[in-house]
Amino acid sequence: MEWEAPAIVLDIRPYGEGDVVATVMTQAHGLHRGLVRGGGSRAQASLWLAGNMVQARWAARLADQLGGLTGELIHAGAAQVLDDPLALAMLSSCCAVAEDALPERMPHPGVFSGLLTLIPSLVLGERQLGALVRWEVLLLAELGFGLDFSACAVTGRRDGLVFVSPRTGRAVTAEAAGIWASRLLPLPGFLLDEAIAAGPADWRDGLRLTGHFLARDVFGHRHRPLPYARRRLEDRVADLADSQEKDDRTDDA
Repeated sequence: MEWEAPAIVLDIRPYGEGDVVATVMTQAHGLHRGLVRGGGSRAQASLWLAGNMVQARWAARLADQLGGLTGELIHAGAAQVLDDPLALAMLSSCCAVAEDALPERMPHPGVFSGLLTLIPSLVLGERQLGALVRWEVLLLAELGFGLDFSACAVTGRRDGLVFVSPRTGRAVTAEAAGIWASRLLPLPGFLLDEAIAAGPADWRDGLRLTGHFLARDVFGHRHRPLPYARRRLEDRVADLADSQEKDDRTDDA
């Protein structure tokens, strides 16, 4: 059994002396793990980094075996964000979520294509936080937990959507929310229209929104927490939003 395809490296873990088990994702083969001989050596360490795109070759005697992986670098996604802590946190988060959320050896071409577009753009830093949140919305949908922002769950209106029900994942208007508004999740405008400008508070709300459903529906069903890298990213963006709001209050004063 063998295949060869462009793949995104999602995770690497040491195995023995000098070897690693790498987790990669391809469009047709989904999440795949394989033993990389010498993957921890100086010669190969820069190749097998989470976020890199490689031309991967996987081979095993039987289909259900771990198999072996070799690869050649196509795009060094990890290296391009090493000098930007926020961009690196974004890369670590999306790779960790994909690696932990997706079932092994089942293709999810939409998630793969989304990552393929997202990772090279992370060099733009915080401006891509909205794109990362939209990718998480896509991942939820592909796993069967799609959110519905098309109309208000109560009134059916398609305008004025500002909240999401944490129970159903459906959008709600401010008028329909009424006294229950404090129990709903804010719906940032950039998730309704990519052209809407967004800032740290919007990105924070977007991450909290997708994080709620990832934690409950994807990881909660397996009694596992959100990946540490994802929680760190949310905390970092929350700090960014708090700092921005503090500056705004100072300017107003």
